[in-house]
Amino acid sequence: MNKILLAIVGMAILGSCASEQRRMSQHASVHAAKHSQHLKQIDMKKIQFDSEGAQLTGNLFYPPNLDANQTYPAIVVSGSWTTVKEQMAGLYAEKLANQGFITLAFDFRNFGESEGEPRFYESPAAKKLDIQNAVTYLATLPEVNASQIGAMGICAGAMYTVMAAAEDDRIQTVVTAASWLHDAEAVKLFYGGEEGVQAKIHAAQAAKRKYADEGVVEYIPTISTEDPGAAMYGPYDYYLNPSRGAIPQWSADKFAVMSWEDWLTADPMPSAPNLTVPTLMIHSDGAVLPQYTRNFFEKLGTSDKKLHWMETDLESPFHQFKYYDQTAEVNESIEEATSWFREKLTPRSIGSR
Repeated sequence: MNKILLAIVGMAILGSCASEQRRMSQHASVHAAKHSQHLKQIDMKKIQFDSEGAQLTGNLFYPPNLDANQTYPAIVVSGSWTTVKEQMAGLYAEKLANQGFITLAFDFRNFGESEGEPRFYESPAAKKLDIQNAVTYLATLPEVNASQIGAMGICAGAMYTVMAAAEDDRIQTVVTAASWLHDAEAVKLFYGGEEGVQAKIHAAQAAKRKYADEGVVEYIPTISTEDPGAAMYGPYDYYLNPSRGAIPQWSADKFAVMSWEDWLTADPMPSAPNLTVPTLMIHSDGAVLPQYTRNFFEKLGTSDKKLHWMETDLESPFHQFKYYDQTAEVNESIEEATSWFREKLTPRSIGSR
């Protein structure tokens, strides 16, 4: 695949690794309804916790038939960049709660119902800290076994999760699904080579100076079918379809230009040797940057690891898009994650208070 084609393909997934072939979109609402029909009754409550002075808002999911005399393992679930808790993070959190875990999907700072300025500013480093502060919050709950907290990340949420877990030994195990893991060479493929990357970084730096000097935030659309300057440019169904990701809680029209520097210079790859807890990575040859997930897996600082590789006939990265809300990919990921979390968290976590 030449660089021009890679650049086009990269735009299809970059804004939250977001997309699905449009021809599949007509089935999304039916799939979602089937998901709901198979879920047991679980409880959810809206919560808030502090992250470096910002109040973050999350949805805390409880498993069916919660026993007030027991403590439970808990899982922090993170979705891709620009997303909010009602998208893929909430879907996975709800399904994992249905399997017996207490789960938390939350809005990162600057997004959704959470505080934080500037709005719609994407910072992988800040999101890493938000995950760690979510762990701090979960550890305070009497119904949670504070020694048995795990984390799961979907797409770019995997990047934030592995970075957080590599630095925080309170996170006992990690699961990733369709992980977006890049480095300086990978972003060149998606953004027009060195010249394209540097142009975005320079634009971000100028936007940061303007914000510092004038308090003005420069925005571009998060997604557009008409504006090639958007963070996502093209007919990417997940974020255009109201029955899928184009929900009212998510912003389709605001992506802070200053985000480009933080995003393009983030590099989760050095975190691999420092990630020493049990780790499961779910991916496929049709998902994004498959070799990068393989490379990260090989460099993990633990022998307690598993690479679950899904079969697909789709070329990379088009299988990526199905992990957000499609029945087969989501349910297989949940099945693998459930088995992993039960083995790595549950045996020592359930006990009377």
